[in-house]
Amino acid sequence: MSSLKQINRQKFLQQCSVIGAGAILSPMMINANPVPAPKKIKVAIIGCGSVSGVYLPHLSKSPYVELVSVCDIKPERAAKRAKEFNVPNQYPHIDKLLAGAPFELMLNLTNMQEHGRLNRIAILAGKHVWSEKPMANTYKEGKELYDLAKTKGTRIWGAPAVVNSPQFAFMSQAIQEGKLGNVSAAHAHYGHLGPTWSAFFYEKGGGSMPDLGVYNIASLTGLLGPAKSVIAMTSIVTKERTVDDKGTIKVEAEDNAMITMEHSNGTLSHVQCGFNYFDPYGHEGKGQDRPTISIWGTKGNMALVGYDWAPFGVDLAVSYTEKPVRYVEDPGTYVWQQGASVIAECLATGTEPRINAEHALHVLEIIEAARASQETGKRIQLQSKFPWPMVK
Repeated sequence: MSSLKQINRQKFLQQCSVIGAGAILSPMMINANPVPAPKKIKVAIIGCGSVSGVYLPHLSKSPYVELVSVCDIKPERAAKRAKEFNVPNQYPHIDKLLAGAPFELMLNLTNMQEHGRLNRIAILAGKHVWSEKPMANTYKEGKELYDLAKTKGTRIWGAPAVVNSPQFAFMSQAIQEGKLGNVSAAHAHYGHLGPTWSAFFYEKGGGSMPDLGVYNIASLTGLLGPAKSVIAMTSIVTKERTVDDKGTIKVEAEDNAMITMEHSNGTLSHVQCGFNYFDPYGHEGKGQDRPTISIWGTKGNMALVGYDWAPFGVDLAVSYTEKPVRYVEDPGTYVWQQGASVIAECLATGTEPRINAEHALHVLEIIEAARASQETGKRIQLQSKFPWPMVK
């Protein structure tokens, strides 16, 4: 087990995909000889709501990011963020953003129903795109964006970035090394009482799967490999919601979901997510110290402590006579909003991140398949795949 214990710092932090602002010592910090400053990627953000308030502080500290512009259809929100983070340009519409100050990478932090449309416009304009989840509203739309980016010589990536964490790397390596034996089953869960700040979470194209379940689906497929088929049940438990921007609304998208995935070699995994879960840790999950992902095999079992978007340990049991051992007790290296800074660094250095568009597309197809399974009562076969294993 000594090799596994060592992954949490020395080996993992050398990989591009975990680089976040201030997370890793750069060559300039450890080399006495002066070296040129790192290349900066010019970044623009569209969508200046609540999520931008987490992304912007992180990005502003990255040595590989130059924040050029912010954009929002509510100009006062763009103005607020521009002033708060000293961003020189602000725009009220994507057309003005693209016609304004030059940039290379657009961060799409808008309502999820708008992601596909706005990502397409940016790609057509020759921009790289980091999109909050999901990158599109359907798998077909997402695949078209991916193919379009190839023809335009640009790239698109989609959140979540859970595969970047050192805890994910440890778990993946443990599985690949056979520490669990033949993996048979896995379970993941994530839920709370639902956001109140916007109606889009509950409108058509929203729902608990693309907002919450997406994290667990990305983690389990990243660890266990692409899913071959999906069978699921979804429902709406709370028929009406009161939200800040539209008052009382009728809920149209699922707020409760159970998803079972078939992977290769007989492995089955399950995700439960919803907006009707009383959680003593609240929406932010502060203080969560229990496993939210568990994996069972013929020789051992393993659990991720904390949520996969904010992990701080992995419990691994491989003995009948000893208690599980906790590894990778590292809560600071990974943050969920680091995906864009990782992409900026990789664009600047010419390296390839672990997170990839094919994986995001696979997760999107699973969400769509889960809805189709609920509608038809049938198991849905999947067509997409992605490079796996993600940690070698």
